[in-house]
Amino acid sequence: MEPEASSFETSEILATFVSSTAVLEATWRFCNRANATPNQGFVMEQVGKIGYVGFPSMGNMDSYSQSGVLTCVEDSENNQMFSPLQRQINEGEKPIMVEAAFLHLFLSIYPTFRTQIVALMERSKSIVITGHSIGGTTASLSTLWLLSYLHSLIHSPFSVLCITFGSPMLGNDSLSKAILRQRWDGNFCHVVSKLDIFPRLFFVPPFHISHCLQLLQTLWHFFETSPELAAQLHNEEKVTMFQYVLGCLEKLAQCEGGSNHSLFWPFGSFFFCSEEGAICMDNAVSVIKIMHLMLMASASPDSSIQDHLKYGDYVARVSSQFLKQRSFMGGGLPESCYEAGGALALQSLGMASQESVGVAVKDCLKRDRKMVRTPNLNVANLAIKLSKINPYRAQIEWYKAICDDSDDQMGYYDSFKQRGNSRRDSKVNLNRMMLGSFWDNVISMIESNEVPHDFHTRAKWVNGSQSYKLLVEPLDIAEYYRNGMHRVKGHYITHGRERRYKIFDRWWEERRVTDAENYRRSTYASLTQDTCFWAKLEEARDWLDSVRRERDKGRLDLLWNNINDFESYAAGLVDSKQVSKDVLAKNSSYTLWLGKLTELKSWSMQFSI
Repeated sequence: MEPEASSFETSEILATFVSSTAVLEATWRFCNRANATPNQGFVMEQVGKIGYVGFPSMGNMDSYSQSGVLTCVEDSENNQMFSPLQRQINEGEKPIMVEAAFLHLFLSIYPTFRTQIVALMERSKSIVITGHSIGGTTASLSTLWLLSYLHSLIHSPFSVLCITFGSPMLGNDSLSKAILRQRWDGNFCHVVSKLDIFPRLFFVPPFHISHCLQLLQTLWHFFETSPELAAQLHNEEKVTMFQYVLGCLEKLAQCEGGSNHSLFWPFGSFFFCSEEGAICMDNAVSVIKIMHLMLMASASPDSSIQDHLKYGDYVARVSSQFLKQRSFMGGGLPESCYEAGGALALQSLGMASQESVGVAVKDCLKRDRKMVRTPNLNVANLAIKLSKINPYRAQIEWYKAICDDSDDQMGYYDSFKQRGNSRRDSKVNLNRMMLGSFWDNVISMIESNEVPHDFHTRAKWVNGSQSYKLLVEPLDIAEYYRNGMHRVKGHYITHGRERRYKIFDRWWEERRVTDAENYRRSTYASLTQDTCFWAKLEEARDWLDSVRRERDKGRLDLLWNNINDFESYAAGLVDSKQVSKDVLAKNSSYTLWLGKLTELKSWSMQFSI
């Protein structure tokens, strides 16, 4: 086990590290440059090998009459812009949705932005994208597009970082999940000040959005002119808006599964800053709870609105020198490392003197700490578990060898599909389920951020998952058709294939291909290289049966086209020796299907004559 340490050292040390670099000051300066030319849409500049992109706080205000309304990304004409994220959404989950006005604003500048960012990338090694307020959401969308674009360029060397200041929420919990599953959460850092109400606005329910719009419009106006215009918002309206937001945050903070109670949801890392310091967090539930607890400390609704304009002050204050000067005043050093971590975190949030919320803040920090505590240790433990389940895999390989050499000459797939109730068959089926459970747990750990961000690119796990898929998915297909699930749910590939296999397909496609993998086989593969071969054959068997019954010429032509396509596809696999010898066994489903196809073609020719 890892030695016990302060539960808050991650949030504290990471914030100190970020503060000690020049990145916050550089990005804030660039935000100011973008704000100085709001009609330009964005500004770009190269500093050394780093390209900076900044978006103004305002943008085109004509698109904001319906702020707070979510729109489905896949319904957009440009849905392919974020295709890697789309692939991360499982069947039955809510689609990815983003704030409609923000998406409209991004699409309005996209053609020009794409041209200029590609040109900037030719001269840079890293890209930093930033924005304040509404510009922050545009920066986030631009970063998501750029990451999707780079994803299509396999093994692109570019690093991309998005830093926003006081940015409102962008999308729903499905967007947050997809970003986490795609391992892009580390590319986003959202700076949020202690009292700024703007990042908290869209946590209110839809029927209170009109109140948000009043505040947004006022903020827009005093951005354009001067902060004094904030006084034009009547105190009663300020109090009403403040209470709406605070009340909604309080309800969300009390719900463990808060994503079911809010249209919008956080993603990425959050850098919470106050006049006393800063902490970093990346657990969405904890982020919302901290947002609530910090806003509770607001002296007045005025301060929660005015704080939105003070990020320049916070960036200047939150430096490594300032953090080092903090001390535990009055009470000396706490007795334990745990207490020291908690006290430092509370002091960083500017809440050290508020004992009433201290316990709640510590609980949030502990939750966040657990999410990122020991990713490397988790990988080591997974490697140990993998070695422990290897005997299950070996037993299945032994079973395949026996089936392939059996006198019945059915082969691996058909033997398992038509198996009896022997102890050996039951053991293989149990091993199949045990291996599936292990790999499902691996995927769960990846998606909950419990392993390093590059886990899915490591050769050990890419090759291991591929070997598992080649060996076991044919058994899953056999079990699916053995139980007649295709008659209940539909054919396997569309309706029955486990999500883990789709993920492993993506890992394998995105791996770095070596020259040794491009050779032409001289012998048949030990395992069929298309793990869905048998599922495609099962569909082809249905087509063949349907041909005998079909009388409609149009449908008959479609069936024959499908059959001929599969025949060519299978022949190509056999010719390139990408199939195992069980495919060509005398009594395998494939061999029997070829025989029936030959008979049917002969019968069809006689009938046509």
